[in-house]
Amino acid sequence: MAPDRSSADSVPFAKGATGLKRLILMRHGKADWHAEGGDHARRLTPRGRAGAEAMGDWLRERGWIPGEILCSTAARTRETLALLEMPEDRACFERRLYLAEADEILAALHGVEAETVLVVGHNHGLADLAHSLVREAPPHPRFDDYPTCATTLLSFKIADWSDIRRRSGICEGFATPGDVTPRDVVPE
Repeated sequence: MAPDRSSADSVPFAKGATGLKRLILMRHGKADWHAEGGDHARRLTPRGRAGAEAMGDWLRERGWIPGEILCSTAARTRETLALLEMPEDRACFERRLYLAEADEILAALHGVEAETVLVVGHNHGLADLAHSLVREAPPHPRFDDYPTCATTLLSFKIADWSDIRRRSGICEGFATPGDVTPRDVVPE
């Protein structure tokens, strides 16, 4: 049976809307466990690269283009970000986001100014943050375990990122690479 793709749809925001912030929370693509150089140096697998490209297409199709990007300094998050094909001049690579807890990621958000922000990070902190911010979880079977390249689109009726509160986000979409890419296209 094909996965339910209805949860991958999002509601676009009107251009020029004020008092709205949009947050994209993305876990890095599938990484190689046998890489040399330790955990921080792990690179994406072919499946991870294909997934990141697919999620970049999905974000662009929905008009979710970040004005600012917060990205862990790990090789797998940097590679995921590069494959999304988002404006690189908007990226800030932060060591504190490497394996960060939810509260650390939230603290990093308090310093941003853009209306739409992308965070590329790691589990379990990223999944914990997504779960804590949504008012109502999406009806997607993979939201709880937040697999590689899982992406949540959240909107908040706030004027400043420092105003973000738990359970205040409207989930505008959630998807995994399997939702947006035919199974026979994603390499193993």
